[in-house]
Order: sequence, then structure tokens, then C-alpha cells
Amino acid sequence: MKTATIAQRLDAIRAEMKKVNLDAFIVPRADEYLAEYVPARNERLEWLSGFTGSAGLVVVLLDSAAVFVDGRYTIQVRQQVPESLFQFHHLVEEPHAQWLLETLNAAAKVGYDPRMHALKWQLDTKTLLAKKQIELQEVADNPIDLNWHDRPAPGKAPVMLLEDKYTGQDSVSKRQQIGAVIEKKGADSALITQLDSIAWLLNIRGSDVSHVPVLLGFSILGSDGQMALFTDLDKLPEDINNHVGDGVTFHDESSVAKALEDLGKTGSVVIADPESTNAWCQLLVTDSGGTLMADSDPVLLPKAQKNATELAGMRACHIVDAAAEIRFLAWLEKEVEQGNLHDEAFLSDTLGAYRLQQEGCMGLSFNTISAAGSNGAMCHYNHVNGTPAKLELNNLYLVDSGGQYINGTTDITRTVIIGKPSDDHKRMFTLVLKGHIALDQTRFPLGTTGSQLDVLARQFLWQQGFDYDHGTGHGVGCFLSVHEGPQRIAKTPNTTALKPGMVVSNEPGYYKEGCYGIRCENLLVVKTCEELSDTETPMLEFEALTLVPFDLHLIDAGMLTESERQWLNDYHARVNEKLSASLGENDRLWLQQATREI
Repeated sequence: MKTATIAQRLDAIRAEMKKVNLDAFIVPRADEYLAEYVPARNERLEWLSGFTGSAGLVVVLLDSAAVFVDGRYTIQVRQQVPESLFQFHHLVEEPHAQWLLETLNAAAKVGYDPRMHALKWQLDTKTLLAKKQIELQEVADNPIDLNWHDRPAPGKAPVMLLEDKYTGQDSVSKRQQIGAVIEKKGADSALITQLDSIAWLLNIRGSDVSHVPVLLGFSILGSDGQMALFTDLDKLPEDINNHVGDGVTFHDESSVAKALEDLGKTGSVVIADPESTNAWCQLLVTDSGGTLMADSDPVLLPKAQKNATELAGMRACHIVDAAAEIRFLAWLEKEVEQGNLHDEAFLSDTLGAYRLQQEGCMGLSFNTISAAGSNGAMCHYNHVNGTPAKLELNNLYLVDSGGQYINGTTDITRTVIIGKPSDDHKRMFTLVLKGHIALDQTRFPLGTTGSQLDVLARQFLWQQGFDYDHGTGHGVGCFLSVHEGPQRIAKTPNTTALKPGMVVSNEPGYYKEGCYGIRCENLLVVKTCEELSDTETPMLEFEALTLVPFDLHLIDAGMLTESERQWLNDYHARVNEKLSASLGENDRLWLQQATREI
């Protein structure tokens, strides 16, 4: 059967809209699990529009369509989505709900699939559209699912049982711990729908989503620690019951609707996160007579605060990962010296091969961003979306990559010069690096949030009239999601205080459209500041987990203060000390030069 064009797909959606008298239909990137990454089977937004970014949304009208993306994808979206069929809008500056309010006539009907949207989105959008008597209407059957005839089949890979030597805590005690939190809040149970929360609770890992080792499904956790998991039962190994311990029942995912209705019928008080659990799940509970307690997923904070076993694993896997990255950078420099200006795909594959050779590596933690020259200005560029560009002599190469290891997760960005840097390259790289150092070095009181620290990384860029349109740092899981909440470092307000054991990225950047991109990213762990243990205010600090040198060719030492220069020399000395034994002679010699004092 011939694959339908995007225009034909839009026509098919409009035909379905007309059957149920809709004036608009909303297609988000998210699937029913509301996770950042979705399996190929659930890439509905890509199927409809061609857009492959991790954040976006399409609104289909009867005579037009519009795509909304954030600042990371404003360039990419125009390369992937046909301008003849879609209008382009900024997801944050031009919210789609407000656009609908201004675009549609009064009393129009806007369709949505409640499985693909959070309850908070549903409530907020419904309230906003009601100002113009526009109705937000559920659809029983998603029109994309009805017309996606060559939709990929669901995965069938078996679940992996993660041993306590990697987790540091068994499933029974985790569930009892979270159950006690549920009881203390006055609820009977909680909807645990975030896939990494389910994996963490049961000490299991899956292969249902690219790059994130999770199993698709939903779960209900009682205040007594009893848990029901709804998933594809064929993926569960025979010894799953012994692994998770007493108190877990397993059900086919198709039975989750009845279970949610039964919760409602018994008048249960159920904790559910209105921002991370889909509206469909929560409305089933309330429509059946239950009471929702709007609260965050009770697993998030305990999962984010890594225990000693998890932190030991994270430190160990970063050394292994750094060896792969260093081998790649040493190889790259030699290739450039020999005049071999490879393309982005070959470079990505080469780095991936180095990483996958490492002991304990289970795969990549996200699609490698391998960006040469002007492509680096697209901070979430993906070379597979077109013809991979070749390295440009005397321009920058940005590579953002990471690995999933059985004992942890990594994420690192390095920007290197191919040939000789310009004064502009060195100036902007050094401004970014100064911000990176400032955040790394800071000490802060217990209770401080990431949004209160964000300015530290931007200050030197701001002083010169520059900025970057993404957060400075995100949480990172332990052999889980490379983007983990609830902590983050960004201009956007965040009420979650940074706590010991949390892992966050430190990744300021600068992007000159049409020219180059710069990003300097390490992962940091939050820990108690022992040097200030006797002060009246408990203080925290960061420890860098990532151990890979920054490109000294790009640093204008004259722009660094003495303390910044000392930080860089100390960091590079630590890199050399930790990694030398893991490298062959040629790579070790390269590392010695790459970490020399300035």
C-alpha cells in the first residue's frame, strides 16, 4: 500500500472531524503515557506533520493547520514541516489555546483525545475556550489511529529485573515508603503513570521506548504499599513475582479502565498529578464517584534523590563513559589533522560505537546531536532529518550525547574547533564556559531551587547582550530517563528545592543562527558542603560527575579570572587522574595535552 502524503493525511483527519462536527482537532506530541519520548508506534505528531522534535503540537482546522514548537525547534520545524500546509507558531509566545480562541468563531467545537493530554491542560483549555462559548469535546476514537494503516507494531521485548546491587533498595521497601506518603496525605491510593516511576518502584527496566529503559503501562499504588500494574503480560519474566516481592498484582493493560472505575465506585480518594497523568485516567475515577487529590507523583522526589548505591553507580559509569568520549575526541582531532572532514552521521555512529563497546553500556540515552557548523545553532538538531553535513574547516562542531549503563545514565556536550578558531568563537565559548564554571562552583543554602541559580550560568552572556533559549539544567535518572524531574535549572520558576543526591545538568550555551552553536555540559550531583558543615545555615554544593576535557583551543585565557583558571586547571587535572588508566597510550598522550594547565 502506498504511503499517504502529509496533505492526504490532513484530508483524512478533516474527514473524521466532519463526521463528528468538529471545527478543530488538537494533536500533541505526547502519547497516553505523557512521557518525553514515545515509541515509534505512538509518534502521531510526526505521522501527521513530519515534525520529529520532542516538544510540539498541531492544530488541524477544516481549511488550514498550524504547528506550534518551542525555541529549540524554530529552525528545525521549517525544515521538516511543509509551509504550504502549516502555519508556524511559537509554543510559548503564541499558546495554541489562545490562538484557537482568537481564530475560531463563537460556539465552535474543538476535538481532543483525553488520553493524550494532562488533566490540567484539559481544565485550563476548557476554561479559556469557554470565554467564547467554544466547546472542548472529547473524541472516542483518535482520528489518527483510525487512518494510520501502516502503524508500527508494539514492541515485545521482555522486562529486565534490576538487582539490588544496582538499586540499593528492594521493591517492597520502596512501595511501603511511598505508600506511607500516600497515607500521610490522607489518600487511599495514587495513580503512578510516569513510566520511570513504575520502573523505579518495581526495580525493573524495559525496552518499550527508545533510549529510556521503561515498560509501557499504568499502575495504582495503595497506601498499604500494594500495587497493581497494567501492562503487556507477555513481557514479564516468570520470576517477576519473586523479584518484586509480596504485594504486586499484574494485569493486562486493557483492564485499566475497569480498575479506575472501580476505584471511583468505592469512593476512593486518589492522588493524581494533574500535569503528568492523562485526563482520561482521572476522569474515569471522578465520573465513577471517586475523589481526586491533585498532587505530584509521590515517587518523583525519592527517585530524584539517589541513594549511596545509585550515586556510586553514577560515578562509575561516568568514568567508563568519559573514556569513550575521550577516545572519540582524540580520534576526531587526528582525523581533522589528516584532512578527513567526516559528516555528522559518521561522527555520531563512531562515537556511538565507542560508547557501546564500554562495559555495562545498555544503549544510548538519547539520539546523539552531532552538529557541524551552522547546524549547531539548532540546539536540538538531528542529522537524520536530512542530508548530514560535513565538518567545516575553521568552524565549530557540537556533539551532545549520552549512554545508558546498567549502573547509571550519562549526558555530555562538548564543542570543539575544527581547524583554527576565530576571535568570535573564542570569545563566545569563553563566555559560555565562565557561566558553566560559575554554576559548578556555587554554594547555596538548603531550600534553594534551580530557578534561583539559573542566572549564574547566564550572567556573562547577559552582560554582553546574549542569551540562550533553553533551560540551563535538567534532572537525570539512574539507568532511567536522561530528563528527570522534578528539579531543574531554568529561568522558568520551579518550586522544587535542590536536595542531596539529585543529579542535574549544567549546560549553558550560545547559538548564532546560520553560523555555529556552543554548549558546555557536565552532569552534577548535589551534595552537602562539608567545608561549611559548622556554619549556621546548612549549605549545599555541586560535584561534577562528567570527566571530559573542554577544548583549550577555544578558551581565551585572558577573559578568565584567576579563580576560573584555577577551576579549569583543577578540573582537567582530575580528568587526567581519573581517566589515564582507562586509555591506551596514544589516547593517554592526547589527554595529557588536552588537560594541560593554562
